[in-house]
Amino acid sequence: METFEDHYASMVDTITRCMPGANLELIDRAVHYADAKHEYQKRKDGSPYIIHPLAVAEIVAEMGLDTDAVLGAILHDCIEDTDASHDDIATIFSPTVAELVEGVTKLTRTDFTSQEEKQMENLRKMFMAMSKDIRVVLIKIADRLHNMRTMQYQTPKKQIIKCRETMDIYAPLAHRLGMQKMKWELEDLALRYLDPAGYAELTDHLSAQKDQDENFMNSIQFTIKEKLSENGIHNTTYGRIKHIYSIYRKMKAQNKTLDELYDIYAFRVIVDSEIDCYNVLGHIHTIFTPIPGRFKDYISSPKPNMYKSLHTTVIGKQGIPFEVQIRTWEMHETAEYGIAAHWKYKQKAGAGSEKEFEWVRRLLEGQQDTDAEDYLESLKIDMFNDQVFVFTPKGKVVGLPAGAIPIDFAYMIHSGVGNAMVGAKVNNRIVNIDTKLRNGDIVEILTSKSARGPSRDWLTICKSNQARTKIKQWFKKEKREENIVHGKASFEAEMKRLNLPVSVISDPNYSSQLLEKLAYAAWDDLYAAIGYGGMTAAKAVGKIQEDIKKLLKGPTVPDPDRINPGLRINPDSEEVRRNRHAINGVIVEDIDSCMIKFSKCCAPVPGDDIIGFITRGYGVSVHRSDCPNTLTRTDPRQAARWVHCSWANSDEQPFDTTLELECADRDGLVMDVSTALFAAKVRMKGFNAAEMPDGRSVITISFEVRNVAELNKIRSKLLSIPNVIAAKRGQY
Repeated sequence: METFEDHYASMVDTITRCMPGANLELIDRAVHYADAKHEYQKRKDGSPYIIHPLAVAEIVAEMGLDTDAVLGAILHDCIEDTDASHDDIATIFSPTVAELVEGVTKLTRTDFTSQEEKQMENLRKMFMAMSKDIRVVLIKIADRLHNMRTMQYQTPKKQIIKCRETMDIYAPLAHRLGMQKMKWELEDLALRYLDPAGYAELTDHLSAQKDQDENFMNSIQFTIKEKLSENGIHNTTYGRIKHIYSIYRKMKAQNKTLDELYDIYAFRVIVDSEIDCYNVLGHIHTIFTPIPGRFKDYISSPKPNMYKSLHTTVIGKQGIPFEVQIRTWEMHETAEYGIAAHWKYKQKAGAGSEKEFEWVRRLLEGQQDTDAEDYLESLKIDMFNDQVFVFTPKGKVVGLPAGAIPIDFAYMIHSGVGNAMVGAKVNNRIVNIDTKLRNGDIVEILTSKSARGPSRDWLTICKSNQARTKIKQWFKKEKREENIVHGKASFEAEMKRLNLPVSVISDPNYSSQLLEKLAYAAWDDLYAAIGYGGMTAAKAVGKIQEDIKKLLKGPTVPDPDRINPGLRINPDSEEVRRNRHAINGVIVEDIDSCMIKFSKCCAPVPGDDIIGFITRGYGVSVHRSDCPNTLTRTDPRQAARWVHCSWANSDEQPFDTTLELECADRDGLVMDVSTALFAAKVRMKGFNAAEMPDGRSVITISFEVRNVAELNKIRSKLLSIPNVIAAKRGQY
């Protein structure tokens, strides 16, 4: 079993080596303070709890931070797990140390409605502290790294939860901060528990061919060092096998076995100056054959996490490709420790406020209007995905999440630009606003003073959390009445799904109590929040579900169905159908007034079996029951938003639909189809014919019909035309 003395000695040795000038006396005092506070606590393996803070402090010391950071690491669990307070630590050590410990401390309140909400609030708290002092997140990553190193003592269920969280949050966070060494170790440790068989297969294979790999790497290393020494370039060169998770991910992405992968070797050449980096590159390309398209210059164009290096992939005489990374010693330390190295060079505790870390501020923007699940998802997109860099017409570089579109660019510039957007130009050509942007694009946003503001559809196609937040803020401010209608429909549908009486919310005996639980002053405020996307109906009902059940155990809530069951009318009776309000020819069960739109994916018409989906902002979207997009009915997260729909008894209103004709191509075919449509008095809205490479053609016709019987009649006429093989419903 690990002992206090061993860990203490190891920590002091690391501090002495990596942090010359550290206040060892103050650090010793913190160790004894934490040891006393954690005296009766044990780790899962039975060892004294103090061993964990000592191990975290040693990891922080390896980053080369300062005394305050080490003190924060030693004391990081005191506020959360002992009777120590913020004021105690501020008085005994310093206010700065107390703020570091407070920033790392998790939230301990228990009234979270889900694990996602708890995780979200803890992340928000950490990012808030991180924006003030970057050392908070460095201590947190060190804390997670030691927990991962000792994960074998946790239960299998806890191992999966923690490892998944590490893959989703902490490893990408380390990457975003440029801390590659820690990222790799976190990923490898997590993979060990997430896919034990895959991890074991890889490690066993690498172990079996260890001698062969070492011989290859020694040969390449010798060749590089000899060439550079001949040309007077002082260097440190070494080779390594890429880390296990990197190989694992490559195998999955390329669907290959380990034997089929060759580019698993990487060599680093570390030199004294930037000029030497480019000289080394030239020499590497003279002794090995470079692979076209595999050279990257991160020195002239550093990554957002400050990473600088030259990358080239080459092939030697053995026919095996390998990567060579060329960098200076300062670049190397930044590549290994990222912001920690940057912090050490700059000697700024508040490095998080620098321009390089403006993304931290963006993560915090508008977060109070974001649902827990959406926040976590957008967090992964905004912070953890690769970025794309584009230019304004004046040459300013703008960084966006990979897959971003002009809408994201507009809101990154300013919310006013996004709200007034009517179009976009990319590289001086007008494009659709959902066009994916690529590195180097020059983007110009077209605006108009008469613009009506953003569309709700933008919420589903934009990539950045910042754009979604600003769009929601616009709807929150400008479309309150519309939001209330949509929000109320979603809320009541969720209540009915859970068999909760909607009438309880209007009962004066219970209304104020439920609103207090929801933290809203009025029901319309809640409905508006659901309508613009700041709250989900499922989350709102979930917060009060148990309260309603408790209330129902007391005096009966005056619900019409409960007062006199004998008077209840069959919901499918003609009397009920006549009294329901039809909108656009459709009756939506249990919702008397809402917006209706017909989905373009399946273009339903009267006579089709239909079902409705309560959208966020556009009322109810009506689909055919056999539409592929209705498969989410079985998803528990979406089930509450599907509602029963039926057609009203009216054939007067025309509906848009589409048929796609699959044909064997011949001369005069388009003319015959047009003639048949004209004879059937079809009111066409679109007609398109396209030749296929196999001697076939596809004709797409958009037109109006009053019901499915009329549609089938038109389809029969078209199928009677020679060479028309099939006529199927398409997207409108």
